[in-house]
Amino acid sequence: MKTALVTGASRGLGAALAEALAPTHHIIAVGRTTGALEELDDRIKAVGGDATLAPMDITVDAAMQQLCRSIFDRWGKLDLWVHAAVHAAPLTPAGHINQKDFSKSSDVNLTATSVLIAYVSPLLGTEGKAVFFDDPRAGEPFFGSYGATKSAQAALAKSWQAETAKTGPQVQILTPAPMATATRARFFPGEDRSVLADPRDEAVRLLPEILA
Repeated sequence: MKTALVTGASRGLGAALAEALAPTHHIIAVGRTTGALEELDDRIKAVGGDATLAPMDITVDAAMQQLCRSIFDRWGKLDLWVHAAVHAAPLTPAGHINQKDFSKSSDVNLTATSVLIAYVSPLLGTEGKAVFFDDPRAGEPFFGSYGATKSAQAALAKSWQAETAKTGPQVQILTPAPMATATRARFFPGEDRSVLADPRDEAVRLLPEILA
């Protein structure tokens, strides 16, 4: 069976895509919340799938080294990497950004992504695929921490995409529809969530593009 590494798999779109991929892939689910990963594992098993749970912080370099080494030792390669991990710092005017929040945004959204690209790329080889998700908030009022670091992540992914266009691995950058996730609720607490997409429905919509 093919293998899929899902970073940010404990909730939201990451968890939904892990479930959607489970019928065709062994899921390696990375997230910081052990309980949420165990609940994901139960849902994956309920549809006949199988998962390896990795309750890890993607900003810890040694943990990511260990993860990728373990993947190589067990499977020798990866077929798919879905990177859905994100840190959503509180909205604030640019002149009042909490530097701790900004540093965490940079660590999760940008630095960890750069480190993971370096570690995961050899596992994907020339035939694998990496999937990123854009959320173009750069320049919007009060989105300084999130918008700057998330757009930087997208820029990094686009560079990797251009560099590997002829050689592989294939790099894909998708823009999901607005979803009723905990992250979005922190940004728009008074929003009518009934008009937002369910992450599971969005995962089903995106799955054909991811598997193409």
